[in-house]
Amino acid sequence: MHILLTNDDGIFAPGLAALYSRLIRLGKVTVAAPSDVQSGASHSISLKEIRCDSVELVGKFCGFRVEGSPADCVKLAMNELIDESEPVDLVVSGMNCGANVGINVFYSGTVAGAIEGAFYGLPAVAVSAAVDEPMNFEAAADYAFAVLKKILPIPAGQVVNLNIPRLSAGKPKGVLVVPQSTHGFEESYDAVEDANGQSIYRLTGGPHRDPHSEEPVSDTQALAAGYITLTGLRLDLTDTAVNEWLKKSNLGRRGCECDF
Repeated sequence: MHILLTNDDGIFAPGLAALYSRLIRLGKVTVAAPSDVQSGASHSISLKEIRCDSVELVGKFCGFRVEGSPADCVKLAMNELIDESEPVDLVVSGMNCGANVGINVFYSGTVAGAIEGAFYGLPAVAVSAAVDEPMNFEAAADYAFAVLKKILPIPAGQVVNLNIPRLSAGKPKGVLVVPQSTHGFEESYDAVEDANGQSIYRLTGGPHRDPHSEEPVSDTQALAAGYITLTGLRLDLTDTAVNEWLKKSNLGRRGCECDF
């Protein structure tokens, strides 16, 4: 098996190295990761020139350092960096420092790296670990790898979002397959003024706004309850119900003959 590994915390991130050391048990692993932190980059791509070079993390791995987003890394690797004689079988993105559940899925560069792999028709997994004190990337990588082995092979073009709970609270309670929450977070901005009196704002996040439930019914709830979460993500954002409503609207009935 040939695995393409990327992330959004940067090529020197400990979560990437921890995951790499497990994935090599499955076969060849090619690393193509951002040169610096790209958290919150979502699925951005660079339309300017991007630099890429090879780096060696002594005792860990050699990989490609890309001056771009996680999506850039996968795109460049698939088109330029990887020899066609060794086609990629699986794309893994992570392991991110911080969970990617709920609406964070839309902002996440980690998830975007996996989705970019799926754009190439490849199975893909995004791997994240909830922020903890201290972060135990080695243990989180062990749990993630154990789950990954159980769900392989993943169908071509499918994306799985895998999250590890806070391990300082103890061993995970189990693995739950749950839908993505769309309730979002309690958000606010911290405001300060610089030396010139210009306002500066920093986004801060509060707890999830999920409704109370005795049983975890979403990714955010299950993760907070101490479960490893698995969520399948889709590339097609089309809402067929809304499309049907649009077809029945005045514009839909008139079609191309609408008098603008």
